[in-house]
Amino acid sequence: MSPAASWVQGDWLAARARLSPERIALEIAKDGRTITYAAWNEIANRTARWLETQGVGKGDRVAVLSKNRLEILDLWFACGKLGAILQTLNFRLTVHELAQLLDPAPPSLLLYGPDTAQTAEKLSAGARLDFEAMQARGELSGAAFEATPVTADDPWVICYTGGSTGIPKGALLTHGSILANAVNTVASWQLAATDVAILNAPLFHVGGLSVLTAPLVLAGGRSILCDGFDAGEVLSLCETGGVTAFFGVPTMFLALLEHPRFETADLSGLKLVISGGAPCPEAIFERMQRRGVPFKQGYGLTEAGPNTFWLPDSMAAQKVGSVGFPLFGIDTRVVDESGASVGPGVAGELLIRGAHVFGGYFGLPAETEKALRGGWLQTGDLAVVDEDGAYRIVGRSKDVIISGGENVYPAEIEGVLSMHPAVAEVCVIGVPHARWGEVGRAVVVTRGEADSEALLAYARNRLAKFKVPKDVVYTESLPRTGAGKVDRRAIAETFGQGSSS
Repeated sequence: MSPAASWVQGDWLAARARLSPERIALEIAKDGRTITYAAWNEIANRTARWLETQGVGKGDRVAVLSKNRLEILDLWFACGKLGAILQTLNFRLTVHELAQLLDPAPPSLLLYGPDTAQTAEKLSAGARLDFEAMQARGELSGAAFEATPVTADDPWVICYTGGSTGIPKGALLTHGSILANAVNTVASWQLAATDVAILNAPLFHVGGLSVLTAPLVLAGGRSILCDGFDAGEVLSLCETGGVTAFFGVPTMFLALLEHPRFETADLSGLKLVISGGAPCPEAIFERMQRRGVPFKQGYGLTEAGPNTFWLPDSMAAQKVGSVGFPLFGIDTRVVDESGASVGPGVAGELLIRGAHVFGGYFGLPAETEKALRGGWLQTGDLAVVDEDGAYRIVGRSKDVIISGGENVYPAEIEGVLSMHPAVAEVCVIGVPHARWGEVGRAVVVTRGEADSEALLAYARNRLAKFKVPKDVVYTESLPRTGAGKVDRRAIAETFGQGSSS
């Protein structure tokens, strides 16, 4: 392939500023300040020049440890101009956990916000500067920046996997994969320059960076940057901020449903509301649909950059919980353990192919080879395709409970139990059983009083006998990973001991 054929746009903001300079790119939720694409490009030019003064160039890593702040977005697109790599770090991790990620290969620069200063100052890897040091960029030129040429294979972001199964792996999101994800999303979700999205997902997570943020830059739309998730703020922004799109994880939507203003807030401007990160309880779908919200189950993973499916509006009510069809530019398969494709209604591992797939795991060639085999991303997720070709995610292959030789998928059981009025949240795990080998145990967060036998009877009326959990345990809350997903590993360690009689 010639260099010209492999070149991709690295300086997104310069391109967007030329095409729609006066359109608002960003709005800061806490003070209502707005930034046009022309102004944001100038800020990113200054940021890129400041990074150069710190010795950052093509291929160098700039790590960032902070809660959501504008500086993270500035650094992201400044790194694109330089051909440098933004290494996003989960601010919820401990010093020990962060050191495991940074010490083997220290970044050129570690930047941190005021909320993470105590943690950052205890890290030894790389040069460390707080965001205050970036004030010096104001003295530098915001004029046109001569961007470093990049190819589709050059990494742009290192984004870490959820880490619920061990030390998080750094997924290399390349210039090509981020661009392809944005193109696929704009084309398939029909995003436009008039769209406005709430950005309150953490920016260390691929959901914050690329579910809607990068696609909206491509389309010329607007993102409203929030410090974090607040249910009341989301409802207010939907009413007064012109919001058309919102991405969240199930816990966010549960909080929205429980907010006293949910039933009365004006949500009529929303055209795209999508839940990702984990299967969404069916009860949320019912409440959202009653309010007229165009709510859908999404699916993505860090290694796929992350958007992969879309369910047309006309099918949303009939296919509740389905993630729909592959996006434009994406190919998918469902296969058995031998790698052969399975038919409709049969669960198997989901494989994904497309230019949006990541470039591998940072510093882990063996793990990369395992994940990318024969040109397909091995997701480890189990899916079922229906007769119409629509996909439904039924769980992780490692989470499957094999009971008496039957495969039991926790996501299916959780979907049923979550419909019970006494259940706020539920996670189903496998525990040893003398006769069946393994059976399900439901770990439940309740709304008020709950009766275990009543919950199990509710499940028996809706599930085959072998799928019904053998017992129920209760907890005040379910532990979560940094990405907001239910931490099944932690739940299994706490509640999976002993056998079920």
